Amino acid sequence: MQLILPTGRGRARDDSLKMCADQILELNKQSSQKMSSRGWCYFVEGFNLLSKGDFNKFQDVFNECRKKGYLPIDIVASDPKRTWVGVELPNSESPEQYLKRWLEGADMAQEYYTPDWWDGEEYYIQMMVEKIDLVHMFSPLCAEYHIPIVNAGGWYDILERSESANRFLEAEDNGLTPIILYFGDLDPWGIAISDFLHKGFEDIEVGTGWSPISLEVNRFGLSYDFIQDNHLTWIDNLVSGSGKDMSLMTNKIAVEYVAKYGVRKCEANAVMRLSARDATIQLCRNTIESYLGADVKDRFAGKREAIRDRLAKFKGDTGLDVALSKALSLISSID
Repeated sequence: MQLILPTGRGRARDDSLKMCADQILELNKQSSQKMSSRGWCYFVEGFNLLSKGDFNKFQDVFNECRKKGYLPIDIVASDPKRTWVGVELPNSESPEQYLKRWLEGADMAQEYYTPDWWDGEEYYIQMMVEKIDLVHMFSPLCAEYHIPIVNAGGWYDILERSESANRFLEAEDNGLTPIILYFGDLDPWGIAISDFLHKGFEDIEVGTGWSPISLEVNRFGLSYDFIQDNHLTWIDNLVSGSGKDMSLMTNKIAVEYVAKYGVRKCEANAVMRLSARDATIQLCRNTIESYLGADVKDRFAGKREAIRDRLAKFKGDTGLDVALSKALSLISSID
């Protein structure tokens, strides 16, 4: 398959846009989830159909196809930085039905209450990834284990670091060992980012009051073996998103990388393929449970059950269970 980016004007351009859109829709069949428009650039590059120098042009063409209806306008994932706020939709239910739903929620408060999941644990884990699309991929899994996740976006910013540092500080005060799980590109800069995570936290030590001396960074992906085992595509260059050729860099990380892997790379977005999704999720799960243990969700379930028992006793002792039952019965008769 060869991806041909449209040129020209008028009908000829429209025809070529439609052809390009058809090719993108074929690639979309191999995608495991929605991606950002920039994520699409990395995804298509992963098939060796684009080079970094084509990214801006492809993104323009991709969005032009969306505007003209040749691609679904919602083919991309929503960008959290561009999400509308303040949107109010009128309730479709009656005020009485609305009140009933809130009373039902109050009766189920034990399911919404957040326990201290990390009480009695040995480790406190946070996750950083190099692309926003990986946040979308790993978020449901992280939610299972109550692990915060963030898009490091290359060289993550000060506020992002400080927020995670504050959580690590509290965790260490409670006797937990701080862990960062990192998933990024396999290229010199992707390795450098994970290698310098300690330095990034050291830079803000005075501002946050937390020292990363006990921090363990686990760069669990991408790895050479995972790429080979899952038949991910190597891109035969080391050009970065900013257009810099990492193969020409003379620092230790770049030199060692080229000596080990050659002048090639694999973008983290390669795991967006359907064929690699299950293996990627399992890799992440195995990495998490290597710290927390295979029975961790049973321990978390026990903490939820303790809240259920406590509130059930409270409602029984106070008669609140009877009062809520009567209120729900009364409002149901109004419906």
